[in-house]
Amino acid sequence: MTQSKDTDPYADPRAFYGSELKRLREGAGLTQEQLGQRVFCSASYIGQFETAVRRPQLELSQLLDDVLGSGEHLQRLCRLAHRSKVANYFADAAELEQRARTISEFSSMYVLGLLQTEAYAQAVTRSALRFVSQEARERLVSARRERAQLLEGPSAPAYWAIMHEATLRVAVGSPAVMAEQLNHLAEVVRALPNIVLQVMPFTAGAHHFLNSMVSLMHFNDAPPVVYTEGAGTGRLIEDPALVAHCQSSYDLARTEALPTAASLALIESAAKDWTTQ
Repeated sequence: MTQSKDTDPYADPRAFYGSELKRLREGAGLTQEQLGQRVFCSASYIGQFETAVRRPQLELSQLLDDVLGSGEHLQRLCRLAHRSKVANYFADAAELEQRARTISEFSSMYVLGLLQTEAYAQAVTRSALRFVSQEARERLVSARRERAQLLEGPSAPAYWAIMHEATLRVAVGSPAVMAEQLNHLAEVVRALPNIVLQVMPFTAGAHHFLNSMVSLMHFNDAPPVVYTEGAGTGRLIEDPALVAHCQSSYDLARTEALPTAASLALIESAAKDWTTQ
């Protein structure tokens, strides 16, 4: 995986975790490969933690503390490193998308986070997190809007989105919120050449991602990964065979979705429908 641009141990909790892991490993006279063998992972995986590329994991930190005789030191640092503006289960994927060369996403029921307006994001968060404080929801919405800036500028990744037609028809918030959101989709597609947006029509029937949110990320100097998400949970997939399977399924979904021009026309038509309600 791509190396961290800033390995100053005092830059953030994750960098400090990495520097402490390296200090403890070297103090024990172990190479990355030797330590990896003792905690059942690869040398490169240990290296990713030491260079602050990857967020540490609590279960692995427990093993590392046991092997290195560091009590609960790494476990405590791990908890600090897991503080994030986004939902904890999404934090690793959120960091990876900042380094991605291309991002390909599919959503079956709601507008993808990078393309959401503030009002739509508020409506989604309010319905999904009814028992969470308003302050906490506002922080999540703010973080989601910050993420959207990823799609702009000279270093923006190529972004391919496929959304099921249900995302255009299911009311999230008021009709005015829906109209604004769909008009925003049309504006973004017209304004940003790095974005491709397709709609999977109802007439396509069943397909591999029928009930899924999937994000495939490719990098310049690292293997691709897949992130999948459900209600209150997310999973980062790195197994090459599973990633390749998801990529093939996504390529097939591209052929089954409407062409970009027809997708844009359908989005604008749906926006008008919401406006008249």
